[in-house]
Amino acid sequence: MKETKYEEALAELQNIVHKMENDELDIDSMTEQLKRAQELIKFCKDKLTKTDEEIKKILATGE
Repeated sequence: MKETKYEEALAELQNIVHKMENDELDIDSMTEQLKRAQELIKFCKDKLTKTDEEIKKILATGE
């Protein structure tokens, strides 16, 4: 399984939101998509946190 990139996760999340806003999901699909959206949100938050920490380390060692 290839590593998901932040941009891909964000695009998938936006697609899910679009489908929900346009009532394109039935109840069963909505439950699955909501679970997937939660996974994607966690992934994106974790990625941003990790990137922020890495940037702070780089900046701290550069002084």
